Amino acid sequence: MNSLILIIVSCALINNVVLNQFLGICSFLGVSQQMKASASLGGAVIFVITVASAVASLLYDNVLSPLGLDYMKTIVFILVIAALVQIVEMFLKKSSPSIYKALGIYLPLITTNCAVLGIALTNVQNEFNLIQSIAAGFGTGVGYTVAIVLLAGIRSRIREEDLPEPLRGAPIVLISAALMSIAFMGFSGLAL
Repeated sequence: MNSLILIIVSCALINNVVLNQFLGICSFLGVSQQMKASASLGGAVIFVITVASAVASLLYDNVLSPLGLDYMKTIVFILVIAALVQIVEMFLKKSSPSIYKALGIYLPLITTNCAVLGIALTNVQNEFNLIQSIAAGFGTGVGYTVAIVLLAGIRSRIREEDLPEPLRGAPIVLISAALMSIAFMGFSGLAL
């Protein structure tokens, strides 16, 4: 149990997929303008990464590896991720059209979000079993959500400030993200 908690904390804080590994930056910067949209995308990413990690682990351990098809893992994982994103997209479109509209193009972009594929490939590389893969996927999704919600909160405060013209818009957002990344480096002391 302690190893699973360590995997979750490590993926969420120490090796944060956005702020440490710099994966998933497109949706991180694009959706973080509104708190509700950021939290919704974070929830969708948690679901997709967790389930994709589980399915990818099962497929790799029970089909690809025994048949000697290891080289197919990237293509198979992309297909799994695309199917999961379609399920989430259909669910949000039916259950919450406002959130679906707020997420816009970024919801289908989860399919090509390298964070989702990256964690599935990292789980295989680290030789995680099914439970460890699920823990790593969940921790990664939580880390992504924490980062995007924090940036959305910072951006809401930035809009209220009187900034010099050259810093308005993308420059201050990138500076804020860089400072968040530096702050998250402080969690590296938690590693055992």
